[in-house]
Amino acid sequence: MPPQTELGSRPSYPGVVRRPASAPHWGHRLTLVLFASLGLMEIGSGNVWGQTKEKDKYAPLRDKMVTVCLEREGIQNQRVLDWMRQVPRHLFVPANLRHAAYFDQALPIGQKQTISPPYIVAYMTESLDPQPEDRVLEIGTGSGYQAAVLSGLVKDVYTIEIVEPLGKTAAKVLTDLKYENVHTRIGDGYLGWPEAAPFDKIIVTCSPEDIPQPLVDQLREGGRMIIPIGERYDQAFYLLEKKGGQLERRKLLPVLFVPMTGDSEAQRKIQPDPGKPQLRNGGFELANDGIAENWYYQRGLTRQTEGAVEGEACVVFENDEPGRGTQMLQGMAVDGSKISGLNFSLRVRGRDLRSGTHADERPALRIHFYDADRKELPIDGVGPWEGTFDWKRVSKLVPVPSRAREAILRIGLNGGLGELAVDDVQMKVLPRQ
Repeated sequence: MPPQTELGSRPSYPGVVRRPASAPHWGHRLTLVLFASLGLMEIGSGNVWGQTKEKDKYAPLRDKMVTVCLEREGIQNQRVLDWMRQVPRHLFVPANLRHAAYFDQALPIGQKQTISPPYIVAYMTESLDPQPEDRVLEIGTGSGYQAAVLSGLVKDVYTIEIVEPLGKTAAKVLTDLKYENVHTRIGDGYLGWPEAAPFDKIIVTCSPEDIPQPLVDQLREGGRMIIPIGERYDQAFYLLEKKGGQLERRKLLPVLFVPMTGDSEAQRKIQPDPGKPQLRNGGFELANDGIAENWYYQRGLTRQTEGAVEGEACVVFENDEPGRGTQMLQGMAVDGSKISGLNFSLRVRGRDLRSGTHADERPALRIHFYDADRKELPIDGVGPWEGTFDWKRVSKLVPVPSRAREAILRIGLNGGLGELAVDDVQMKVLPRQ
């Protein structure tokens, strides 16, 4: 398992935090120079592989995305890597965002949903171990990109989307691009696709609180399912294998996905309280396979059990390549009408810390706020930090915008350089008077 964590297909909008197209967010400027010459293209009908000019224009970006964001980060399945060099991700995102299609980031696709970062798509696909004769069920079509990736690796893909406008758009794109073995449906994914069952593999790209029994029933004996399970802001990938009619579970990475709606959401027992946001595992004591729990999209860091100043563990970020995403994230519900501020405090240690190529690529803690429509609000945080220094405590009171309803906490080098150690992250909530 690669030493990463993250969001997922149709992860929650800030899964990898996005900024306006004119100012790509920290750690995802890997191909910025190449993007400078790209125009915005509208999707057309017909087979994309016949559109030679368009294919040639984006092929170098796809190749670099696979090399830098997938291979270097631990994806090993050669069939997955080869096919993701072919699938035109830019045709599955809105035209005004196609210049950013080959960054390893989530992008909004409308209806408060996102297309997953390429790494997450590759990770989920590789975990399924797709075979040429497999029949795969996907829950959560979203943009259709994940289905397109599966299309070239398996016999048939059955994909269900509960949001009708998204489902119709994805179906048209998949048809126009001639992914003829992808079958689409508008409906509640909790119920699966019983008349097409059983399936060799099932991939779920939205998060229920627990595993839907209809999906268990529709998975064939010996089949695999990858699914994000858990509370709204505390989820993890689970890889399930059906043996003797029972599911064997293996916990993988922490993630953040949009919740599974429909019947699944009606059965949810735990809802986050946006008036009482919580920071989880701020001391990094909880871990699974050496990966800190509750923090997703971990990049360029190790959890170390030596040298911690609080408890038994700390995390250390290292980077020598300007612009490389080196961070960890955690999401939470935050109601700005009830909360005036969040007081952050943490211990940090620096070794030759410095900015990356761009001024915003700097070691820091950053908090990204989002309103009820999931539009990003002003960013704030603690830091940035520079130079070399021993462990010290740093803190700052961050005002919460009154329109804020959710937040993503980001800690790391954020495209900056050097070595940053972090421990004992704390957050105190200040009620609005």
